[in-house]
Amino acid sequence: MARPMWFVELLKKNFGLRYFGAEMTKWPLIGKVMERALFNGHRNGDVLFYLPKDRVIINEAIGNQENYVVPSDVVDHFIKEAQHIFLMDACICREAAGCQDYDHGMGCIFLGEAVLEINPKLGRLVDQETAIAHLERAREAGLVHLIGRDKIDAVWMGVKPYTKLMTICNCCACCCLFRFLPNLAPKLQKKVERMPGVLVEVTDQCGGCGRCTEHVCFINAIQLENGRAKISEDCRGCGNCVETCPHGAIQVVIARQDYIENAIQRLSEAVDVG
Repeated sequence: MARPMWFVELLKKNFGLRYFGAEMTKWPLIGKVMERALFNGHRNGDVLFYLPKDRVIINEAIGNQENYVVPSDVVDHFIKEAQHIFLMDACICREAAGCQDYDHGMGCIFLGEAVLEINPKLGRLVDQETAIAHLERAREAGLVHLIGRDKIDAVWMGVKPYTKLMTICNCCACCCLFRFLPNLAPKLQKKVERMPGVLVEVTDQCGGCGRCTEHVCFINAIQLENGRAKISEDCRGCGNCVETCPHGAIQVVIARQDYIENAIQRLSEAVDVG
């Protein structure tokens, strides 16, 4: 049953409590209840990837080809596969956080049969061309796509089956819901993954200015150590740090040429948008 708007407004008013809620997943009893209600471990269902920005991709193996694939091809694939596409009128995360950096109107897109149960006051059904144009504007604005199957979205919108609901968020580092990822119980942190085949590397050009550590990373995976940026294994490969670095000292590298096909397969196994 679709959630009424008063419920959505209540979520927005309590958005700031998401870090505390994430910490609760570490509590023995409450954590188990929350895990069942809101999460589904990636091995059993939920799969979410941050997609690297197209403009930060470096890959010597394919860089000389004229028409090589880019991460946004993943979202375009599922838009073209989807029978039902729902475009949110606004991003409730940016609205709730009072974001000053990005357009609140750059809302999420949801795909699949379950979107027919979303409260129509939150947005509207659109065609493929409208959805693709919306996603292109989001990329041009500097937002990062988060795509996959996410039980939290099915729960807060009150739709089912959540196996037929794909989320495509257009995230900014300041307001993304999953900034709470480091606060989650360790097993739940795995629900958001780095796109398979994507690496983020710091080169010898790094001078240790620290710009990349200033509210750039979604999950605080980059720190200064001994006067140089160091990226931890927690990195989800979005590429924000690449664009932020004034010296071009950070690279997103595609380590396998089938990374797009691999991501599409993983996502297709988790959620049905047809």
